[in-house]
Amino acid sequence: MPNPVSSTTRVAVAGLGAIGRVLARRLSTGMPGFTLACAAARDHVKAQAWLASERIACALVEPEAFPAHADLAIECTPAPMLERICRPMLEAGKQVMVLSAGALLPRPDLIELAKTRGGQIIVPSGALLGLDAVTAAAEGRIHSVRLITRKPPRSLAGAPYLVANSISVEGLNAPKLVFSGSARDAAAGFPANVNVAAALALAGIGPDRTLAEIWADPALDRNCHTVEVDSDSARFTLSIENIPSDNPRTGRITALSVLAALRKLTAPLRVGT
Repeated sequence: MPNPVSSTTRVAVAGLGAIGRVLARRLSTGMPGFTLACAAARDHVKAQAWLASERIACALVEPEAFPAHADLAIECTPAPMLERICRPMLEAGKQVMVLSAGALLPRPDLIELAKTRGGQIIVPSGALLGLDAVTAAAEGRIHSVRLITRKPPRSLAGAPYLVANSISVEGLNAPKLVFSGSARDAAAGFPANVNVAAALALAGIGPDRTLAEIWADPALDRNCHTVEVDSDSARFTLSIENIPSDNPRTGRITALSVLAALRKLTAPLRVGT
């Protein structure tokens, strides 16, 4: 939780890729109520060179050291890093903002740890939309949730599910359905591509009842997601087309979603559920 002796929340950024760099820049240039305390990166030499080029004064530490420096850590790393980032912070009763939502699904113990130690896991909307409507509908009864994701083939290339099932997305001249199943299986098979499926599942009826389709579409240059929800309070369909960031697997809006979520933590006016 935020430092009780200060009105400023110290933030650690885990990962200085396409998302982490946007966050580090914004936090370092001044974001009321927040300060960039430290960062973690796999390649310290490359990270230090980038920080120096941006004139960002920021200590590079290992994720296990985050609790000594920060009140809140933002995880924007490959999914396997989630444990190293979350566990130390949650054991210290602090906050973690998680972008690799798919990696949370097989780790319910992290949610339990947050509960027992007084910490908190925050999953921002990221590249999806409508999570506030889904969480509202979940207060009643949701009958079904389906996510349809369409992406340029190159952003799906190399996904574990495609490799394991010998599915090629090279040379396509028409849309190809490459996955249909539960959000749990989608998150496991496409860990760098569809964290949105896990976020949607966590907001609504869970990863086993939430259904997902993933299409490789050569006509697209944006990552597109459509959410279909049927509940006892509303029936709705929401669609978003995300412009890719420097990393084709990630939309530009993802980093902006994190910044918006940070602002909500201290805002005098909060809009949305």
